[in-house]
Amino acid sequence: MADGETKQARTPTADIKFGRGFLHDIWYFAALSSDLKAGKLQRYELLGEPVLLGRDRAGKVYALKDICPHRAAPLSAGKLTREADGAESVECPYHGWRFRTDGACAAIPSLVDDQAMDVSRIRVRNYPATESQGLVFVWISSDPRFTGEPSEPPPVFPGVVGGGPKLVDRMEFDAHIDHAVVGLMDPAHGPYVHQQWWWRSAKSQHEKAKKFEPREQGFAMVRHEPSKNSRAYAVLGGEPLTEITFRIPGMRWEHVTVGQRQVLSLTCLTPINEAKTKITQIVWSDHPAFLFLKPFIAAGARAFLRQDGDMVNLQNEGLRYDPALLWIDDADRQAKWYQQLKREWTASRQAGRPFANPVEAATLRWRS
Repeated sequence: MADGETKQARTPTADIKFGRGFLHDIWYFAALSSDLKAGKLQRYELLGEPVLLGRDRAGKVYALKDICPHRAAPLSAGKLTREADGAESVECPYHGWRFRTDGACAAIPSLVDDQAMDVSRIRVRNYPATESQGLVFVWISSDPRFTGEPSEPPPVFPGVVGGGPKLVDRMEFDAHIDHAVVGLMDPAHGPYVHQQWWWRSAKSQHEKAKKFEPREQGFAMVRHEPSKNSRAYAVLGGEPLTEITFRIPGMRWEHVTVGQRQVLSLTCLTPINEAKTKITQIVWSDHPAFLFLKPFIAAGARAFLRQDGDMVNLQNEGLRYDPALLWIDDADRQAKWYQQLKREWTASRQAGRPFANPVEAATLRWRS
């Protein structure tokens, strides 16, 4: 088999085979803060599991497994109620079983007074959930009984400026998160997949040399001037500088500075299940271009995302035959780093030791 060619990553841990399983004991982006309204129960699917995301009337977010342990009805179809002690609980729509937002059962209405039963010993899975910078993250533990505090804080992104997001776009890719991540970080597909007059054409290709360095749970293409054949940066004027960062399990952001002005374009990949991944693209900025050109910028970002989605669907025509994949240097080095990061994260969690970033600083060269 050629160097870099792989059918599946050679590892005894099934969860980290490429295109199979998911990372655990890590934060996943789940929703925008604005998506969750007080008192409203919303059903999501994360890593193949149904999850109820909600916000109590005090404003705190919570996440529960969206299956009642009694007869498997979705709790999200019920309603938020209040217990005698003032605590809020979710009432199942089938038999009225109530569960506090930490997962503990608060009441089983069908019990009569002389039927002794400690209902508090009945639980639904509770997922640690938190908000940061207007984003909701859910900690997915490898142990479904986990009820403690996550060992890591949620990610924090530079450049969340200008108030709320200027642009939000969402799409579902019919692909495992691994294929979505590799497609997201691939530097060589642009001239072929993203051909627009305002961006670049297949004829406009140049040799690139970019410096990379390890970052928290990932790596970054260090701050540099954008490529001359990337015309879209021209709308920002001045002399823009950009840095592109990736962090597991699936967050990529580009932070652009033009003098004191900033643009942050964050793309979050959230696995719905083994065959579907949700893509959420969020842009913040205090640059005046977003006051005047927002419809055009939004249309361009939307076109990019849908072109990637079309290519994923086309790629699936080949992937359904489970072919070997050939990775090359330097254009596919980021994809290799991603696999190394996944292996090390899983190994460090299993061994109970600190994560040791396997990425080493390097200058990568490709043509695009």
